[in-house]
Amino acid sequence: METEQVNPNEERKFLDKTITTRELIFLLALVFCISPLITPPLALLLGLVIAQFIGHPYMHLNHKASHILLQLSVVALGFRMNVTTALQAGKQGLLITIISILGTLITGYFIGRIFKTNNKTSYLIAAGTAICGGSAIAAVSPVIKAEEKQISVALATTFILNALALVVFPMIGYWLHLSETQFGLWCAIAIHDTSSVIGAASKYGREALEIAATVKLVRALWIIPVAFFSTLIFKNKGTRIKIPWFIGFFVLALCLNTYVPVIQQYTNYIAGVSRSVLTVTLFLIGCGLSGKTVKTVGWQPVVQGFILWLIVSVAALLAILYLR
Repeated sequence: METEQVNPNEERKFLDKTITTRELIFLLALVFCISPLITPPLALLLGLVIAQFIGHPYMHLNHKASHILLQLSVVALGFRMNVTTALQAGKQGLLITIISILGTLITGYFIGRIFKTNNKTSYLIAAGTAICGGSAIAAVSPVIKAEEKQISVALATTFILNALALVVFPMIGYWLHLSETQFGLWCAIAIHDTSSVIGAASKYGREALEIAATVKLVRALWIIPVAFFSTLIFKNKGTRIKIPWFIGFFVLALCLNTYVPVIQQYTNYIAGVSRSVLTVTLFLIGCGLSGKTVKTVGWQPVVQGFILWLIVSVAALLAILYLR
């Protein structure tokens, strides 16, 4: 009985077709993420699905692309802030802000030591929890020379917790009968990313939303000193300390939005573009988190991030309830 011989040329064409199909699926998903039809957490989930079942067709470009997009998202954050409002709000809560940020970083360090998490991954998770999630991680990661998998795991951890906070925080707020002022402050301190803070606070009321947005954006200014502080902690021998270019542009965007009235007319458009950039970034990060990468990193960072977030959330809530 004769066996059918497979033509090598036909086999090669089939493989080429398979690769093209994979690229097509990836590009369609990318376009979908640019549209307003998908939220950042869902984009991350979509990227994870592609990573596990299809594979990233442009993996060699993923780190550079996600790295640049993260930095751009930090710059865009400056266009949503006002220098005068930030300084006024910052004076009122300066001490509690410093204590909470330093406390979170120190607590994150010790929890990382307990779970034997990689130092840089642990620090990125702590910085994201202390300030403003993905934006803080984007600002800190280049100055400590973090690797792609370290950045990806830290971002994935914070955004998973963000998605959880959107559902859990309003439920707890209503259960404890928190006022809108109390709930807005709690969101701003305990939820990682600005977008998730606004999402949770908007479900509670207009006053909660205004307070949460203002306090969170003021905390975002601490990206600058924490990024500089990070260069001192992780400074390699023989390297020069320098502020990343995007931190400078972040300050420039902040000043332009405050002192140039024309810029303020386009703030909503910039915010929309910023959201799309963040959504695409999370999609790319998800695509880079293959099963092999997750297995290499381990479960410790996720557990560390959850415990740290739980400690910060409970401490902030108790402080708001009993110390104000």
